[in-house]
Amino acid sequence: MTSRLLSTFAVALLCAPLAASAQGFFGQNTAPHSTHGMPAQCDNARFLADQQGLEQSGPTGIDLPEHLCGQVLAVSPRAKRTRSGWHGYFYLSVGQGVSIRIVSDLDQMNAPQWPWVSKGDQVEVQGRYYYDSLRRQGVDWTHHGTGRKWPWSGYVVVNGTRYQ
Repeated sequence: MTSRLLSTFAVALLCAPLAASAQGFFGQNTAPHSTHGMPAQCDNARFLADQQGLEQSGPTGIDLPEHLCGQVLAVSPRAKRTRSGWHGYFYLSVGQGVSIRIVSDLDQMNAPQWPWVSKGDQVEVQGRYYYDSLRRQGVDWTHHGTGRKWPWSGYVVVNGTRYQ
């Protein structure tokens, strides 16, 4: 009985920091998807708060649904092949001097040949924000469809034309 109580106590001590971390960041101790749904409209302020929270806490392995609007600052002129297919990249200004990398899975999207976005375009993006480190963060899953671990379909609207 004593060893069982001690092992239960040890598990509780080991898990407490994880539970407190999730509870502090998301407001309750549940998966982020249930407490952090996809916004119906652009919400750059929420994105900036999420980004700041992840930058302060460090990589958590948590991906967040984001709906952003802004102006394109830069475009990678060529698509790049990765292990998951062809991707196009651009940087979106989201306010307060912050820009974020947008990743478009060109194999999944119904869009013309890359690049279909240009510097200065007004863009709306719905996708998955990932934060691996200060230098490795962005918004991906900007295409139609969902997955086992990602319940929201994404898209990119460029000057009123929707690509997904």
